[in-house]
Amino acid sequence: MTNNRQRLIIRVGRGSLAFSTVVATNEVRYDTYALNSSISMAANLREALRTEPLLADSYERVLVAVDATILMIPIELYHEEEQEMLYSHTFTTGEHQVLLHSVVPELNCVAVYAMPRDLYGVIEESFPHPSYTASSLPVWRHLHQRSYTGQRSKLYAYCHERCMEVMAFGQNRFKFYNAFTVNNADDTLYYLLAVWQQHALDAHHDELYLVGEIVDSKALIERASEFIRRVFTILPSGEFNRSPITQLADVPYDIITLYMKGR
Repeated sequence: MTNNRQRLIIRVGRGSLAFSTVVATNEVRYDTYALNSSISMAANLREALRTEPLLADSYERVLVAVDATILMIPIELYHEEEQEMLYSHTFTTGEHQVLLHSVVPELNCVAVYAMPRDLYGVIEESFPHPSYTASSLPVWRHLHQRSYTGQRSKLYAYCHERCMEVMAFGQNRFKFYNAFTVNNADDTLYYLLAVWQQHALDAHHDELYLVGEIVDSKALIERASEFIRRVFTILPSGEFNRSPITQLADVPYDIITLYMKGR
């Protein structure tokens, strides 16, 4: 596990807010904040700053992991002054959002994403020099390295908060990346099979890997196995040798991977 002493991680989810650090016993503490749905995420963070014990301490570093809609741009085509135009043409955005980006040199790309401007303001006011990252970035890096094992082509699906990121890798790049909203096993299977067919993957030879909070996981695996012979689920405890963080309840796979593999 990488050294994370004196670092606070704030995970801003699509409908969640959580705080994490390494405590004196060298164990990870992960606290999910009970959101008040009647107020904004920024207002929730202000309340958390007042009431949450984990936020009462001072930290040398603060990392904000943002789970948001991603625009993936090849690094050779990325120009910061153009990101707002590209993002607004691709997704619905507005003046109440601020755009951020994370460079992923291992995959020769830049991930551009948005967060509410008022939330960004609270973070900037409350912490000295916070840094920001796409929450899934450690997962992309880890799955990319994992894709080198064996000779079969692989498709990966990372599921979290009713979102499924589907990805494939080749030549230190994303061969494919897209995200879909999924509410049940039917949604998930539809998108997976569409991508599988689009990339002409072999139903008997190639491999599908599922990871994260899989909606209706048992039904999905049973149905996917009717079309794809080699379907696997990546479990954190097995992937990371039963590290203590994998035994904690409700810790997203991206946070586990961040601690185990680093940013």
